[in-house]
Amino acid sequence: MAEQNRIREQIRSVLDTFPHTPRAHVQSFGCQLNFCDGEKYKGILQDLGFLLTDEPEEADVILFNACAVRAHAESRVIGRLGALKAIKEKNPLLVVGLCGCMAEEDEVRALLRKSYPFVKIVLGAGAMEKLPETLLKVYEGEKFAESLKFAGLPDESLPTVRTSSFQASVPVMYGCNNFCTYCIVPYVRGRERSRQPEAIENEVRGLIESGCKEILLLGQNVNSYGVGLETPINFPALLRRLDQIEGDYIIRFMSSHPKDATPELIDTMLASRHIEHHLHLPVQCGSDTVLKAMNRRYTVEKYLTMIDYARRKDPDFGFSSDLIVGFPTETEEDFLGTMDLISRVKYDNLYTFIYSPRTGTLAAKMEFVSTQEEIADRMRRLLEKQREISEEFNKRFLGKNVRMLAEKRDPETGLLLGKTLEGLVLEAPGEDAHIGKLLDVRVTGVKNWALSGELL
Repeated sequence: MAEQNRIREQIRSVLDTFPHTPRAHVQSFGCQLNFCDGEKYKGILQDLGFLLTDEPEEADVILFNACAVRAHAESRVIGRLGALKAIKEKNPLLVVGLCGCMAEEDEVRALLRKSYPFVKIVLGAGAMEKLPETLLKVYEGEKFAESLKFAGLPDESLPTVRTSSFQASVPVMYGCNNFCTYCIVPYVRGRERSRQPEAIENEVRGLIESGCKEILLLGQNVNSYGVGLETPINFPALLRRLDQIEGDYIIRFMSSHPKDATPELIDTMLASRHIEHHLHLPVQCGSDTVLKAMNRRYTVEKYLTMIDYARRKDPDFGFSSDLIVGFPTETEEDFLGTMDLISRVKYDNLYTFIYSPRTGTLAAKMEFVSTQEEIADRMRRLLEKQREISEEFNKRFLGKNVRMLAEKRDPETGLLLGKTLEGLVLEAPGEDAHIGKLLDVRVTGVKNWALSGELL
């Protein structure tokens, strides 16, 4: 703590020499965990004495907190970095940094040194508390300051700047032990580490007391929460503990791995007062052959057992999922298994991706058995089928009363937009005063992407 205070004071002394009030810009890319980390980066910079700005041209520190899951996303970030060269030329005081999963890749750091020498700070995923130290090194003359492979947990005392007054993300664990063959996350986020339940409960309680209406619990695999803790506790037990907090709020969470989803989890959700009746359960593919090649460690039959258990308990229980189309070993027969799966499950929503090879993963070395034209056609057929399923299955809510959190107003229609306790998007007439509140709504219409309703 004494060392952190020394660094903080030295940075503030540097900022006092600026001819203007120093400003910082943080932009996050990728998953919810990255955006959650971005809020902590903002908190650290604000604590050091920076004002936050949404305009890169105004900033004296610019941090890109970037995801490494997809190659296309990385290319976008590199392009954005290139555009900062002109801003750096106009402002010699500007310090540019790259943070997050992307910063953990050796080839990315080599590219920065070669082609983007104005990038002075590199912080790996989980090394955010090293930001003041690396920033001070740059102010003291170092040309390139980095901190990587920080395998512990973030300091619980790190400040956070929340982007919403009524929605908040709370990480419960970091890292991943699954090593799916297409995924780079375990290599850039490290092994699984769980936060202490007391720390999570204190954070959630404080958010609820401050008026927060939606808590989103985060982890690469929240179902494996409890890894590394001395006192045994699993994710359903954590949920029950948080559900006991008094207040009017919703608890959501993501992402869940099917191999760790249990009847106890479903029972906990259905018996709760605050946990949504919706589970995001990424299946990735409807073929056992492909699932084995992906190292997913479950079968289609085991996956469906979980779906059937939840729907027997509550026919309206909502499911969403991730699906990868065009995995290297995927044949037309494998794809038809995926089509059968979505017809059987009746997902409310799907997040679909065409497979993108990631250097450093086992799948990147596999040969494709299908052409890109065949893969594109499969994606088209999948999306068309899912639109039909969503519109038909959503009719189960017609005439029913549901609860939703109003998140914003559609700028084109003026309607309130939010999500129900079943995880469905809902639109309804309302006022700005309704935003950020939990509302009771009667469902009057159904679309393939949302419900329509009227406030009660």
